[in-house]
Amino acid sequence: MKIGLYFGTYNPIHIGHLIIANHMAEFAGLDQIWMVVTPHNPLKKKATLLDDHHRLQMVYLATEDFPKIKPSDIEFKLLQPNYTVNTLSHLQDKYPNHEFSLIMGEDNLKTLHKWKNYQVILENHDIFVYPRISAEAENTELKSHPKIHIIDAPVVEISSTFIRENIKKGKNIQPLLPSKVWEYIDHNNFYKK
Repeated sequence: MKIGLYFGTYNPIHIGHLIIANHMAEFAGLDQIWMVVTPHNPLKKKATLLDDHHRLQMVYLATEDFPKIKPSDIEFKLLQPNYTVNTLSHLQDKYPNHEFSLIMGEDNLKTLHKWKNYQVILENHDIFVYPRISAEAENTELKSHPKIHIIDAPVVEISSTFIRENIKKGKNIQPLLPSKVWEYIDHNNFYKK
């Protein structure tokens, strides 16, 4: 089975994340997309970052109607701070019959060469890249790498930061969130302070 790993803090998950995940599931030749919730780094106290279990629950709520998209807490169980190369190695050991790929925005591709053991990732895993308006045309040598696949996905410029800031301001951002995620945030009074 071909699995696309879509990492993020998902603080909160929004419709932009779902549009990209669904596009990758339907048009990139992947069987499933695992939305890997990045755990809170205990060394970095970020007041706006919800606890891991709340962010995972929101991903679960957002994806339960999408059979090809699954929430994943795999990184919660790994030693912190963690690196993507370690997560990939752990997953390959745990699921030897699966083929794991990465999904990332074009902006992240620009800094891939700074990732720990990025050459190992490129040797062993495909990377599916979705376009970002904010990304500048750089790293053309990486874009032409045989393991890098630029996908003509919809450009979605919605950010979790924008959502958090505007919930705090009392703005109605409900259309930017899956309805169950909006209800969860509203019920728990998240991001209002």
